[in-house]
Amino acid sequence: MYDRKKVAELQDSIQKWEKTSLNKALTSLPERRESFITTSSEPVNRLYTPLDIQNIDYEKDLGNPGEYPYTRGVHPTLYRSKLWTMRMFAGFGTAEETNARFKYLLSQGQTGLSIAFDLATLMGYDTDAPEAEGEFGKCGVAISSLKDMEILLDGIPLDQVSTSMTINSPASIIWAMYIAAAEKQGVRPEQLRGTTQNDILKEFIAQKEYIFPPEASMRLVTDTIEFGTSHLPQWNTISISGYHIREAGSTAAQELAFTLADGLEYVRWGIQRGLDVDEFAPRLSFFFNAHNDFFEEIAKYRAARRIWAREMKETFGAKNPRSWILRFHTQTAGVSLTAQQPENNVVRVAIQALAAVLGGTQSLHTNSLDEALALPSEHAVTIALRTQQIIAEESGVTNTVDPLGGSFFLEAQTDRLEAQAYAYFHRIADLGGVLPAIEKGFFQSEISDAAYLYQREIDAGQRRIVGLNAYAEGHAPSVPILVMDPQGYDRQVARLREVRRSRDAGQVGQSLDRLRFACQGTENTMPYILDAVRAYCTLGEIINVMKKELGTYAEPTWI
Repeated sequence: MYDRKKVAELQDSIQKWEKTSLNKALTSLPERRESFITTSSEPVNRLYTPLDIQNIDYEKDLGNPGEYPYTRGVHPTLYRSKLWTMRMFAGFGTAEETNARFKYLLSQGQTGLSIAFDLATLMGYDTDAPEAEGEFGKCGVAISSLKDMEILLDGIPLDQVSTSMTINSPASIIWAMYIAAAEKQGVRPEQLRGTTQNDILKEFIAQKEYIFPPEASMRLVTDTIEFGTSHLPQWNTISISGYHIREAGSTAAQELAFTLADGLEYVRWGIQRGLDVDEFAPRLSFFFNAHNDFFEEIAKYRAARRIWAREMKETFGAKNPRSWILRFHTQTAGVSLTAQQPENNVVRVAIQALAAVLGGTQSLHTNSLDEALALPSEHAVTIALRTQQIIAEESGVTNTVDPLGGSFFLEAQTDRLEAQAYAYFHRIADLGGVLPAIEKGFFQSEISDAAYLYQREIDAGQRRIVGLNAYAEGHAPSVPILVMDPQGYDRQVARLREVRRSRDAGQVGQSLDRLRFACQGTENTMPYILDAVRAYCTLGEIINVMKKELGTYAEPTWI
């Protein structure tokens, strides 16, 4: 991209600058510390120039927005034509309470739903199961049957609003409940828009909310991809998630590499199922973290788009340009929030959200200031939503596409992250692929080491966290905390009992039997799960049938 003669002249100019201006400045005013690092503990140079990106090829490595390799964005006009979807993650207590929060957020300008489920639901238990005791509604909404889903979505026009659901092991069941609830509203499956997280690989790697063994779990994910390709053309059947990998303590490069490695593995399974890559790849989506290091995060998103486009085109032979496009949702970093001086979290979230926007995200959730203490209050979640709206309407960053493109520093960081991702791809391949690497504890060990290094830097004072180990205060935080309906659990259990009492027992038994036979064979399980859901079989009943046929998973004790 740069003339060799000019590069040589620039090298001489920089050497002269270092000997004169820089040396004089350092003599009178030394730098604050010996080395500067990113959030991922990567060194940052004092200065970046064309020398750091002298081998970059604009057409090959950057391209124009909306064109391969999509480094500069997936749309030619990006936010000049349409803002990102403002999708606030919400869910707590009963379906009624969460439904009220959804309606409030929509009235305040949110443009998409994002459903958080409680731990019992995430692990496939009904609310009244002994294993679920004490977990009702604490980290999301409790959904035990189609009746709960009907109440959760009551009065929300599902043919107009897109919905994201953060659910993994029981994803096919919860998705079936959503489809069935929409049918009761008169909305056909092909009209539905949204995303099911459904990323089981990152559960084995980081979040640990798995139920079935890896092979069986991948079969279920592939079932949903196949079913969605045929029946829900506007639905993203999987959101390949780096967010939880980063929350577990990974670096930016690990988040990037492990997420894309998982995505490529889902593509392999889809092709092995007999699907044409261009049939299903356009509906794959991604979910990334937005952490504190502003430029590293922006570079991560740009590298992700470039790598995905190249791999889909060159490795998998995808012909449809939509298969090359990496579309992603972003959430600000929950792990970065502090319980100390929680008001500071508003600033952190604003910086992280700005990085996501400058990185070209298609959808964004901003965390609330009180999330290190409790589920978000209405006041806190409104501030978080207003943060996005101020960025969109007042900052000016939406006026042009990829405004930081061409920055010497940013392009060098993008190249660095890309190279680190490919180094990880090679290591994963040497271990036999993603599933063998999971079984050998590779991903878990890499993340654990990175998390330990980060915490050690904080403990040693090398990494300063405002309000925690820098500028700390002695008094306890005082922010309003969300209080859930104390009678919610009793109402939920009573509704579940009424569902069991009033449904057609024969239909329940028949649908569960058909699902059992499907699990024993090779048929797609989704139609049978839908039938069971429509018969008001509960989440726990369906999961128990699948456990008996597919087995359960326990992580090896040596990991």
